[in-house]
Amino acid sequence: MRAMRVAEYGSPKALKVEDLPAPAPGKGEYLLAVEAAGLGYVDALLVQGAYQVKTPLPFIPGSEVAGRVEAVGEGVPEKLVGTRVMALSPRGALAEKIALPAAVCNPLPDNMTSEAAAGFLISYCTALYGLENCGHLQPGETVLVLGAAGGVGMAAIDVAKAMGAKVIAAASTEEKRQAAIAHGADMALDYSKEDWRKSLDEMIGKSAVDVVYDPVGGAFSETAFRCLAPGGRHLVVGFAAGDIPKLPLNLALLKRASLVGVDWGGEIRANPAANLPLMKTLTQWAVDGKIHPEPTATFPLEEAGTVLQSLLERKSVGKPVIRMNG
Repeated sequence: MRAMRVAEYGSPKALKVEDLPAPAPGKGEYLLAVEAAGLGYVDALLVQGAYQVKTPLPFIPGSEVAGRVEAVGEGVPEKLVGTRVMALSPRGALAEKIALPAAVCNPLPDNMTSEAAAGFLISYCTALYGLENCGHLQPGETVLVLGAAGGVGMAAIDVAKAMGAKVIAAASTEEKRQAAIAHGADMALDYSKEDWRKSLDEMIGKSAVDVVYDPVGGAFSETAFRCLAPGGRHLVVGFAAGDIPKLPLNLALLKRASLVGVDWGGEIRANPAANLPLMKTLTQWAVDGKIHPEPTATFPLEEAGTVLQSLLERKSVGKPVIRMNG
């Protein structure tokens, strides 16, 4: 099979397609013919060896995958061969074949493409878990999404709109702001400017933000927290800017506001059943057309290293997805 393998930690741009032996399905496993693989910022960090948990070498990167069941292992009904599924895996998605436990694979709705499914699980489950379970978002409230043009931000826009919220997208370039608007945001602002809080106040009025969805961190977080209305919720999703911010806690006191950590992965590791209602809701929303998880761009396997590098440099717009058939 064709695959990308990390033999040593380093720049994603150094990755090349290799011919490797295909895996065989073990007991209780599917062998998937991979049709699409979603990529995220964490995948790029893992290739560098810069993530908080290192993946042992060598490994095939990629954790979001969609494809068709090609073969089954012991204990799995043969009738499931040919079924289209999506799944999460610690590694292995950037390959033409992957063996996974049947229990981690979810059936694809008939009207969802493999490309949409491959970029669906992490970003959308995190968005719904964050906005609903952690942020208690209500219809009619206003959400400020930082890093709105990335895959995580785009999913948050989509989910927030499906929940009946008003969405302000914060992004650093005109291209990214227009992409966020095209994906459903009501308004967009340039948060690379020093006075971006003033621009937000002019758009919607002071202290009109009910929820901040923050996958960026850095210097943006404190300004965003200051934009919250009394009783607002600041959702900490990640630190794509690189720096972990330090907020003056008197802000939370004065605003009667909450700072809430959003760790969907940690939640489902601790309580696997918690993801079932999230997946049920999101899948139904996709079937009903309430959310739109189709990727903004797809790439062949040969370009996966370049795509991962663009994620590190925060140049990517939307959720990048690799198509195995080129």
